[in-house]
Amino acid sequence: MTLPVLLQPGSFELLFEGSSDEGAGLPPAFRAIYGGDWRIPAGEDVYLYVNFCASRDGRVSFNEPGHLGGAEVAGFDVLDRWLMGLLRARADAILIGEGTVRADPRHVWTAAFVCPEDAEAFASLRGSEGRRAHPLQVVLSAEGALPLDGALLHRPGLETIVATTAAGARALRGVAGIEVLELGERAVEPRRLVETLGERYGVKTLLCEGGPRVYGSLLQGGVPLDEFLTISPLVLGEPAAGTERPSLVEGVGFAPGRAPTSRLLSVRRGGSYLYLRSRYGETAAR
Repeated sequence: MTLPVLLQPGSFELLFEGSSDEGAGLPPAFRAIYGGDWRIPAGEDVYLYVNFCASRDGRVSFNEPGHLGGAEVAGFDVLDRWLMGLLRARADAILIGEGTVRADPRHVWTAAFVCPEDAEAFASLRGSEGRRAHPLQVVLSAEGALPLDGALLHRPGLETIVATTAAGARALRGVAGIEVLELGERAVEPRRLVETLGERYGVKTLLCEGGPRVYGSLLQGGVPLDEFLTISPLVLGEPAAGTERPSLVEGVGFAPGRAPTSRLLSVRRGGSYLYLRSRYGETAAR
């Protein structure tokens, strides 16, 4: 197996680790960097996990032209970037919303794109776990309003699926480079999407990278998931006028007594950054 080269062993300082899952763990070189293991839960269900970086005041984007992505919220933290590569490397498919695609049409959701220094090591990890060369790129789009000139639709070797409604399917009919998955008349039900990816495409591990509305729909739908959250030392505050800076979850609201509750699984530290892993939903009982 090709070994990682970007980070040294002990780069992540483990502060807390809860009970571990039964399932495939990390190779020794990756465990040494990460400060412990990350076992993928065993079972027949799709393992869904999300990855975000939030500022100290809970915002996930500056939401200004040229400054829409999460890397700036992370202060271009190298540990956050490496962790993102690791999370992508173990994903059979990666789910993103159409807004995330529009925010950076040049992006492709692979480990090599976000962490090219360890592209070979992440590819070796994928191969050792029996995954295809690149994760399926799954875009959630209600109306099929995608940037058709974006890299996602034109990068050789990538397979792109658009999960959409009846209206979105009509809008995307005949578009080359994508497979349309129609999963609802007016909205895509998150649990049905996850189950379909497992049954039809053999997906066992599904990573969601946003945006906040997609994450909100998953929590609202009660889909079991793990949350990987980097807490950045930056404070974003409110923009001067005219726009808003989104928080971790948008588009849904939960009544008192009905708010989703997570169980903390691990806490790691790197400098002034914290890297949390928490569990929501049915898998929280594990």
